[in-house]
Amino acid sequence: MVSTEPETSPSAKGTVLNFNLNPDEISSAVDTLIREGKGIQDAVAAQANPTFDNVIVPLASRENEQSAQYLVVTFLQNISTDRKVRDASTAAEERLNDFEVESNMREDVYKVVRAVFDNESEMAKVSPEDRRLVEKMELQYRRNGLALGKEDRENLGDINKQILELGVRFSRNVNEGDGRILLTREELEGLPDSYFDSRTTETEDGVEKYVVTTKYPDLVPAMQLAKREDTRRRLLYVEETRCPENIPLLQKAAKLRLQAARLLGYKTHAEFILEVNMAKTPQAVAEFESDLRKRLNALADSEIVEIEELKKADKKAAGEPFTGLYTWDFRYYSNLVKERKHNIKDEEVKQYLPMKEVTRGVLDIYQEMLSLRFVKVVDPPVWHADVEMYEVWEAAEDTFIGHFYLDLYPREGKYNHAAVWPIRPRFERPDGSHEYPVAAMVANFPKPTSSTPALLKHTDAVTFLHELGHVFHSICSVTKWGRLHGTSTEHDFVEAPSQMLENWGWEPSVLRRFAVHYQTGEPIPEDLVKRLVAAKNEGAGLFNLRQVFFGLFDMAIHNTTDDDIDIKAIYSGLREEVGRFKNGDAESWGAATFGHMMGGYDARYYGYLWSLVFSADMYAARFVKEGVRNSQTGLDYRHEILQPGGSRDAAISLEEFLGRKPNNEAFLKSIGLGSD
Repeated sequence: MVSTEPETSPSAKGTVLNFNLNPDEISSAVDTLIREGKGIQDAVAAQANPTFDNVIVPLASRENEQSAQYLVVTFLQNISTDRKVRDASTAAEERLNDFEVESNMREDVYKVVRAVFDNESEMAKVSPEDRRLVEKMELQYRRNGLALGKEDRENLGDINKQILELGVRFSRNVNEGDGRILLTREELEGLPDSYFDSRTTETEDGVEKYVVTTKYPDLVPAMQLAKREDTRRRLLYVEETRCPENIPLLQKAAKLRLQAARLLGYKTHAEFILEVNMAKTPQAVAEFESDLRKRLNALADSEIVEIEELKKADKKAAGEPFTGLYTWDFRYYSNLVKERKHNIKDEEVKQYLPMKEVTRGVLDIYQEMLSLRFVKVVDPPVWHADVEMYEVWEAAEDTFIGHFYLDLYPREGKYNHAAVWPIRPRFERPDGSHEYPVAAMVANFPKPTSSTPALLKHTDAVTFLHELGHVFHSICSVTKWGRLHGTSTEHDFVEAPSQMLENWGWEPSVLRRFAVHYQTGEPIPEDLVKRLVAAKNEGAGLFNLRQVFFGLFDMAIHNTTDDDIDIKAIYSGLREEVGRFKNGDAESWGAATFGHMMGGYDARYYGYLWSLVFSADMYAARFVKEGVRNSQTGLDYRHEILQPGGSRDAAISLEEFLGRKPNNEAFLKSIGLGSD
């Protein structure tokens, strides 16, 4: 079955956001946000008889109504083609961060919030979601130091401002600091002809060479397919020596986080962070990662042997000595093992995954699963011509739900990975009406070339499914308060809904619905699908050890009482020890572009593997058992997992959907391991 063309609409339904702001308009919007926010806080702090209605409602309503404008002006730094707009957006985020720190440190506001929180008769009147809102609000103030003395409180506020400023600078450096290298066609031996279509060339020392950047569509294929070890080594060096200025930023942030934790009475930053997550303690995370590492090493032992044999044979044929496996060998030889054992090549699979059909197919999957209907907006008001805008409606009734945007291709100055921004939450107004949610997916998939349309690797299609999972967590969430909407869950659960949707990319019946040859329209051959699925867990030991490494690095710099840590040494040492590939002799600093450490995943990176336990359990227990196209199962998922957002504990949502407490059996099986 070929996927269907989405409906179209000549204009967008609902309140449409304006992304076409100039620097002056951005600055003016920030002035307004701060002025109005301060006015509301002043009025609330002056309440002589604090109640839910005169304290909590105004504060939360301010968050509801201002959140979209706040997110638009700060989002522009990641997607605008205008350097001046990106600069203004970055400056806006710094100003707004400073204001939020000051707001969270207002003792007079905390006093009235705490009065409502402590008023048992007042709290008895409110709904469960209202109660959760008050509890979250009070906890946030307390975790920002409002229970401290004045001097410590002011010190903490200053520290938090510095950390936020460092994060903005770190992210900006990564987005603006792409690396590049010039390589000849011979040096890029192994790359397909399509890699060179429309690729920029430059002449160096009289020789025409190709420009290869560190953007995903350039870097990853070269690391997977370039036969010459020196080419891979040089390219990885370019990638891992980007943004040297970010190492002292991360170093300083880790030190400041530890200082903040100590002021609040915690031994480490990780202890502070994990208190409000599902894991609860650093010990629980350490035990999880230690156990998983032992299990994965058993898989990796045999994978290393296979890779070593391949590289030794290559070295023997070249008349060169074998000196070991290096980080630049990981993608190349892992891919080679997959190709030889399963006869799978990305270049072959790509022919059946044109972006247009994948987009249709993936959207069809979400429409069917969640009982939704998408309508593509014609000539939408967007920030770039490549961006698509969709309306979301209930499938069975004429009920509008929200908007989402797809910004899928790389360009200069754009955020250079894949992520989703929940631009506007759904929330209720006092008159009974509600605002419609908006989310934007930003990615860097391969662009069309002079000879082919945009063609995706299978891993790209899986990434598409994953990121759209975040989009629909936002779109399908139904909460009264924006603070509790969508992905505002415990951080070590937030990836689970998206990770679960990745499984659809491995379902043969699903793949055959939209994977068609870009030239002939023929569906993907059944034999190719079988080979693809058979290769799913090839290299799972080494791949997941890489994830364990990132989590252990995160804990090493955030679950420590040491003020002076050596970021580069910790990163290099752990990568070699855990990942099992040598670093080489050249000094590099891969942590400088590890954006998660400055983008909200500090002491939380373990959550990617932790949440896989839940995603695998949900998929196996309900969708495998009841059918991946079972509409009732999809509705149950929408209602029990997506709809509550953060309005209740994730553990409750999981138990409601599963009908029991979650376990790790499906997770271990999914990565090629058995349970005890």
